[in-house]
Amino acid sequence: MSESIQVGDRVRVFLDSRFWKSEGWFDGTVLRIDPYSEHRSFYWVELDEDVMANLGGGTKLISVLNPKNIQKI
Repeated sequence: MSESIQVGDRVRVFLDSRFWKSEGWFDGTVLRIDPYSEHRSFYWVELDEDVMANLGGGTKLISVLNPKNIQKI
């Protein structure tokens, strides 16, 4: 994660097929950031409507902790 991500930023998050119907990068918007440690935070991302349709509905708000799984777009 080279750029600082802020609330309201458009991001792409990686979802793993172990936990989601499809594996890959999906777009959304950061709604909240909760500090976890000195170097990490939870990024709460609302996935786009078209992403949810492709994933078959379900949870629209997800949290991302691993900085490798979130990119600013």
